[in-house]
Amino acid sequence: MTVLEDRIEIEMANSGDELTLDMMFEWLEKMPVPEGYKTEIVGGHIFMSPQRDSHWDIIADIYDQLRTKYPRKRVKSDVRIDYPGHLNGFATDVTALAEGAQKDDKGRWRYEDVEFVAEVISKDTKANDYGPKKTAYALAEVPAYLIVNPYTGEWHLHTLPKDGEYHVTVKLGFGDEIDLTGTPVGLVLKTDEFARD
Repeated sequence: MTVLEDRIEIEMANSGDELTLDMMFEWLEKMPVPEGYKTEIVGGHIFMSPQRDSHWDIIADIYDQLRTKYPRKRVKSDVRIDYPGHLNGFATDVTALAEGAQKDDKGRWRYEDVEFVAEVISKDTKANDYGPKKTAYALAEVPAYLIVNPYTGEWHLHTLPKDGEYHVTVKLGFGDEIDLTGTPVGLVLKTDEFARD
């Protein structure tokens, strides 16, 4: 157990409050998170992962391609959105929001307005992307969830969410196009310039 976890448990024991995402993000704001690190909360656990050049290049590539359809204000990166499940506050690599998307009463984007999510794998947190985050996106009925793995040079597209799981998965390699025409995104993404680690 870390010093921070000890302090959090002591604060929780003293306050008698139930742990919330807002409390956890307040603690994160007080922590000295190193520059260049992404932080998010998955299932009540705080994760920090460094941003690498290849990671950012893929994010930028996806962002640029989405911008051919989506206005800048509807494409987000590393912005907190709370998802269904136990304490899920994700800072997704790329999120595309539906037209008319609205922030909630706390000033945050609503998962109900998310049309597309892309996560670029980091070695230390890849289990989150393939596991609890995939489940949360399916529960939220995000129409298209893309996982890009620069270590294997592969991508996985998950579509048709229903009853907390995705019912269609396509897995291909870099260089193969990602066909999102059957989703609200309505685009084909090129992957031939995705960076590899």
